[in-house]
Amino acid sequence: MPSIADLRREYSAGGLTEAEAGTDPFFLFGRWFDQAKAAELSDPNAMTLATATADGFPSARAVLLKSLDNRGFTFFTNYDSRKGREMAENPRVALVFLWHQLERQVRVEGTVEVVTPTESDAYFVTRPLGSRLGAWASRQSEVIPSREFLEAQHAELMAKYPDGNVPRPPNWGGYRVLPTAIEFWQGRPSRLHDRILFTWRDDGSWTKVRLSP
Repeated sequence: MPSIADLRREYSAGGLTEAEAGTDPFFLFGRWFDQAKAAELSDPNAMTLATATADGFPSARAVLLKSLDNRGFTFFTNYDSRKGREMAENPRVALVFLWHQLERQVRVEGTVEVVTPTESDAYFVTRPLGSRLGAWASRQSEVIPSREFLEAQHAELMAKYPDGNVPRPPNWGGYRVLPTAIEFWQGRPSRLHDRILFTWRDDGSWTKVRLSP
């Protein structure tokens, strides 16, 4: 069995030229995302969200992208969770999408804003009933006595809302990551990877540069 140090492979699935990258990072992201879906990757909308406390202590976890437009990347969670508390202290965040089978990753840096209650309500009603009840049952990131405690909370809520008309919890909703930088990474042979970085400028345009791998 190979050692951890010996685990490696060559990347040869494709490349990324400046011309292919274009001038709009959202358009390029949309194209790559569509290709990830077409490749039937597991959870192509999964992304690592990195947050930090006000004094810079970092944490990261995987969340799911639920909306994308020219404003940014939207996901939903509990406002009282660890990540929610950290984003309230420090709105600077980073995202990473890893599509390993396509030998691609996308890094996003920016700040977060809370989406409107209307946006959160509109998404909440599309969730399966169990997930809507789970948003009430889970006091996310808090210590609980047991798994049975959590399941009992969920069962009580099922009895409370037998018609399935579950309102959105006031401490649950969406965040939008407003990007200031988006980097596209395509694996290449000999570790000579393609890295194209878009950076947002104050005049409302994007600059584009190539980075050394």
